[in-house]
Amino acid sequence: MTVSRRTLRTFDNQSGRNVFYRAAIHPLTAPLTARLIEKVAGARSVAIYDPRGYFADLAAMHDLSGWSIEGIYVQRLEEVGQDRAGFPARPLSEFLYSAASMIFVADFDSERLLSRLGPYRPAVAEVESFDALRLGPEFLTDPGNYLEPLNFVSDFLFFRDADGLHTSVSTINYWYDRGARDTRLWCRLFGADGAVLADWEQKLLPGPSGIRLDSAKVRQTFGLGEFTGSLFVHVIGPAAHDTLKYAVDIYDDAGATTTATHDSNPWPADFYAGLPAAVPGQSVRLWIQNCYPTPIPPGATHIRPMGAPDFVGAGPEIPPYGTMAIDAADYFPGVAWPAQFEIRADKYCCRPRYEIDMGDGHRSVAHVNVERGDLKAAADLPEASRILGKGFILPGPLLPLADWSGIVLPTPMATWQNEIALMLRAYDSDGALVAEHALGKRARDAQTSVALDDILPPSKTLAGGYGHLELCYDFAAGTQGDGWLHAIFRFARRDTGRSAETSFGSHLFNVPAVWRNEPSAYLGKPPGLSTRLFLRLPDQAGRTMCHLSFPTSGRWRALSETDLILHSAAGDELVRKRIAIPCSGSRLIDVAATFDAADLKQAAGGGYVLIRDTTCRLFGYHIFLGWGGGFALDHMFGF
Repeated sequence: MTVSRRTLRTFDNQSGRNVFYRAAIHPLTAPLTARLIEKVAGARSVAIYDPRGYFADLAAMHDLSGWSIEGIYVQRLEEVGQDRAGFPARPLSEFLYSAASMIFVADFDSERLLSRLGPYRPAVAEVESFDALRLGPEFLTDPGNYLEPLNFVSDFLFFRDADGLHTSVSTINYWYDRGARDTRLWCRLFGADGAVLADWEQKLLPGPSGIRLDSAKVRQTFGLGEFTGSLFVHVIGPAAHDTLKYAVDIYDDAGATTTATHDSNPWPADFYAGLPAAVPGQSVRLWIQNCYPTPIPPGATHIRPMGAPDFVGAGPEIPPYGTMAIDAADYFPGVAWPAQFEIRADKYCCRPRYEIDMGDGHRSVAHVNVERGDLKAAADLPEASRILGKGFILPGPLLPLADWSGIVLPTPMATWQNEIALMLRAYDSDGALVAEHALGKRARDAQTSVALDDILPPSKTLAGGYGHLELCYDFAAGTQGDGWLHAIFRFARRDTGRSAETSFGSHLFNVPAVWRNEPSAYLGKPPGLSTRLFLRLPDQAGRTMCHLSFPTSGRWRALSETDLILHSAAGDELVRKRIAIPCSGSRLIDVAATFDAADLKQAAGGGYVLIRDTTCRLFGYHIFLGWGGGFALDHMFGF
């Protein structure tokens, strides 16, 4: 039985999350699954009762060729005849007549499900089910409902302490304010070869405490050598939020390398895009983390230049829970920036990170984004945008031009997009439009970068010397759109030459109208017209900043009412500062200039700044300047 990994259901924009996937890849489930597969393989024949389609998901993750399957039976009549891992689904009304020696219930709570069958249950003594894969109740938030999403709030974090580089993961106990009172982290560190290096559990402090996981401390605690791998984190006892969000800082002891990236998005996708080709003299590596208890076959990661006709299989076999890097230049020599690559991952990995080696010892890490294969051109989007004013906006930072140079590179993020026309607008810090640049209609494989120095007026003419960027559709140029608009924003310090980049997607901002459930609220139903952003305070020496913009797709209030709230590591509020950002304006926040040194000292060791506004939705980027010349940039996360 050979089942494509692409058939695995992970996350779907219509049906949402498949929690069984998260339960099945849990590292503690792996040995249980191996034993179950072996036991069922010993049966003379097995009848599969598959009420929710989980059997096909199991078959997409594991080799079940040793099973002698008599038939697969389903409840829903519209599913009869559909392919289930290579077998036609049969109606449950035929289940009674099965001559199999074993019933396999492809679900949890098997006895409850079988008891509902009444006279349709076969007279078979031996029953196996996913109940054999259950974690103990000590790992579950809601033991009575195994596939409750809050039972599997987890992710595989990129975690490295090697080559003079360390990793620091920061987040907040944002579950506390939603009612969680006994929250803890179960952690397992895997090396590059997938071997288990360490296990530990970390109880979170009561309150909205800061959370910090540092590779140097982990390495010292467990007496480890250098490692580059995955840190699996399972949040036990959360509330409301079933996704783990966090910021990753990678740094060296000299302060020369400082780079930041976002969470990895725990739902594997078929496609990713936004992998930049290298500038001559530099290299770009794509880090693939295997989040499965089964290997990724050699060549299963497929790469091609954006818009090229054919994908090329890349990379060696990656062992279970292993981590390896792939250099696209090994397969496409001569392809250089501003070219970019897309990745056909076939759900073998979660959103990967890439690392740019500048050639001078400095490295910068960022992430690719999910490329959608389920989208089509939205015929009603141009009219919806006209009604609102600007429609979908991708906001980017415009850092002070006197200190930074910047580049914008659009990245097609849906497989249907063969061409796209975009408009780039720049606003100063007070919200005045200072530049408007039509990028023109460009083919999928002909996206070009825009140097901000070429299109913007001198920085001294901008209020504050900085502002923000808005990338929008240019429907006047005859383009089509789907709302899934992305770009890379790359900035370089003029003094040290250190560069960093970030990428993100568009939303509707600060309008009460809704188009196809956009903009997405972080919690609850759209529209999301409030702000709750996390700004981490790194432990290493340097300058912590953030860039906040107040974009609007139509019309909204004139000024924001934004609170910058400094918290200690325990989650105690230390001080609150109120700022007002003009509509279409922005503010560049320097933490050391905003809060007193004494207050910041109390926040050391895991404290953070909460950016809260109940009047509008802001967009933020965190910035960190290492004392040795490093530069980190990435978008902030909300919750």
